[in-house]
Amino acid sequence: MKRQYTITIIVTLLVLDVTFRLLKVYAPEYHIAALQIANFTMAALSLAVYALVTRQPTNRPQAFVRGVYGASLLRLMVSMTAMLIYIVVNRNAIHKPSVFVLFGIYAVYTAIETVILSKTAKKESTP
Repeated sequence: MKRQYTITIIVTLLVLDVTFRLLKVYAPEYHIAALQIANFTMAALSLAVYALVTRQPTNRPQAFVRGVYGASLLRLMVSMTAMLIYIVVNRNAIHKPSVFVLFGIYAVYTAIETVILSKTAKKESTP
């Protein structure tokens, strides 16, 4: 399952990166650098969180659930902190659609992690 997760995260990273490069050509008003930094940060965070969550003891399901919730909270806090930094730095030139795309990046990686970790939990809980 670890290999599938890693491949899924890398493919998502590449698809979003290509999308942002195309967006740079067709809609240059977006803050592409911020979007790419957020994309790479969320991918790295997803890989690190998966390693931490899957190391939880398998005989205690509450530890696994606590790890998943903690990972989601960590990702949310990192996203909100980065968003605050982005807004403070670009106070006079905030591009609102870029902010919504940043939230979209968070949502995509969170959804992928939730689906795959749910499958992992089901697979480990069945005898």
